[in-house]
Amino acid sequence: MQMERIRVSVAGASGYAGGELVRWLAHHPRVEVVHLTAFREQGRPLGDVFPNLRGFADHTLNGTGWRQMGEDSDVVFLALPHGAAIEAVPILLEGAARVIDLGADFRLKDVATYARWYGSDHGAPGLLTEAVYGLPEANREKVRSARLVANPGCYPTAAALALLPLLASGHVRGPVIVDAKSGVSGAGRNPSAATHFSEVNENVKPYKLGEHRHGPEMEQTFAEAGSPVSVYFAPHLAPMTRGILATCYAPLAETLDASDLVALYRAAYAREPFVRVLEHDLPQTKATLGSNFCDVAVRVDGQRGLAVVVSAIDNLVKGAAGQAIQNMNLMFGLPETEGLWAAGMYP
Repeated sequence: MQMERIRVSVAGASGYAGGELVRWLAHHPRVEVVHLTAFREQGRPLGDVFPNLRGFADHTLNGTGWRQMGEDSDVVFLALPHGAAIEAVPILLEGAARVIDLGADFRLKDVATYARWYGSDHGAPGLLTEAVYGLPEANREKVRSARLVANPGCYPTAAALALLPLLASGHVRGPVIVDAKSGVSGAGRNPSAATHFSEVNENVKPYKLGEHRHGPEMEQTFAEAGSPVSVYFAPHLAPMTRGILATCYAPLAETLDASDLVALYRAAYAREPFVRVLEHDLPQTKATLGSNFCDVAVRVDGQRGLAVVVSAIDNLVKGAAGQAIQNMNLMFGLPETEGLWAAGMYP
């Protein structure tokens, strides 16, 4: 007997995260794509916007309204600019659709923190408490029953998977430093001088040191996991299209052996299908390119009493679309790896 398919819509399908969502959804055995919207690209075939999807997702992008989308869909993915989801989510929930927001509108729980970092009051504060932060490795059971999932940011995903086991062990005296390099696709598809080829090529540059919006998201994630710690976040733009490499520095409260920390991480992630703990090698962005995997390795500098944890993800997959589909699988009682179990691209 054929199993019933999940009716899925994607709002913002013409952006990098939206296009990546469609790429994975097109191969998902339990999904029927209903609506693909992109208000600035209405009327264009998706294959004209993303040539790699020709023959896999031959939908025409439309401007279907939120109410209709909520009635037609079991789940709606929002891959929209900051602020747009605040209007959409209440209407979608009224239509009985479940929502996975890939943007930042429902990640921060405190309205004052949101206003400080995003420059405006939140338009749907009542939903902030309901939204479940969609990091499966930390909130799996909450995601299963959620109506609204706030998909984590790409940088916070890399940082959380690197640091959560160590912080939970109680061995860190803090604060921690997260030094992360991201590919240019993390800045979105709209061009700017900062992401122009001539500016990015053969150039690695820091930006928003200690002032990036993902910093408070990291601190909230650690606090909610029971391991509050101050974070100094240092993001960098690297001359590559995809990938995040996060090197995290955590001062230790006591002397620890590297083998003990490796064992700690192996135990913490033993049942996590998408986290690979490396013992002898170190993570590299090429090893996770195009996949939903996160590679993690931990080292100890005994002389300085420092743990160094490195993680690598693809910012558009585990840092966005893949993690969103992982959350969808949980919400609808599917195997977590459904439609996602695939090796990355190498070289």
